[in-house]
Amino acid sequence: MELRIFTEPQQGASYDTLLRVAKAAEDLEFAAFFRSDHYLAMGAADGLPGPTDAWITLAGLARETSRIRLGTLVTAATFRLPGPLAIQVAQVDQMSGGRVEFGFGTGWFAEEHRAYGIPFPEHKFDRFEEQLAIITGLWSTKPGDTFSYDGEHFQLSDSPALPKPAQERMPVLIGGSGAVRTPRLAAQYATEFNVPFFSVEETAKRFDRVRAAVERVGRPADDMVYSNALVVCVGANDAEVARRAAAIGREPAELKENGLAGSPAEVVDKIGRYAETGSSRIYLQMLDLSDLDHLELIAAQVQSQL
Repeated sequence: MELRIFTEPQQGASYDTLLRVAKAAEDLEFAAFFRSDHYLAMGAADGLPGPTDAWITLAGLARETSRIRLGTLVTAATFRLPGPLAIQVAQVDQMSGGRVEFGFGTGWFAEEHRAYGIPFPEHKFDRFEEQLAIITGLWSTKPGDTFSYDGEHFQLSDSPALPKPAQERMPVLIGGSGAVRTPRLAAQYATEFNVPFFSVEETAKRFDRVRAAVERVGRPADDMVYSNALVVCVGANDAEVARRAAAIGREPAELKENGLAGSPAEVVDKIGRYAETGSSRIYLQMLDLSDLDHLELIAAQVQSQL
């Protein structure tokens, strides 16, 4: 099982904070540093000092880290046009030396679109499917060839399809809980399928749907990486768990039910249950980015046992 760090900067984090967490994650040998793609805080958070853009952040981290993989969980399709987004991601991949992974989703948070003047279109899923076809098509077009696309929502004519990512095949992550279209798109375009914030039992059901979809398009079921995203709250004792839960406005019992919370032994045991579903990566949602001791505890007493 591979552990990755997943942050929610819209809740309140500067670039310097994210850099500090990413460097700590790299030093502690976590496999990847990921961030959400939002512009507005959720819940009771004030969001200070304000949002940071996902791909500007990752461009900076690409130059200030050397080993850790970098990505989004997930880039909002409603925020960006597919052609410029393909250029941005390819460039950041080049800047990182081939360490980028592209998580991509439809976008859903209507309030942040209104807050920053971003159109919130109808038929988001139809647009998302076209964007997936365009972005992956641009990256896979051979140098010297051109790429054209004539869709309902987007049209491209004789694009040089440049630049290319540093990686020969850019990892593409799709996630969610849809029963039909999401598995189909994952099977067609993705290298990884992620189930965010679901129980072991619900995870297994969603993985099974995607495995079946992968096989229907002629891929082996194990050609896909299967992963989870879960909030994490680990403590050396009950008091430490309670303190960390309070810092993020949650209750220990609820976190144990819906996330990875408790002692290192409890968390390792629950990770094992997710592994039995076929999950090979867990994105640990870190909500208190000031608590680097939390990262150190997870590295020393959870990651070391996996």
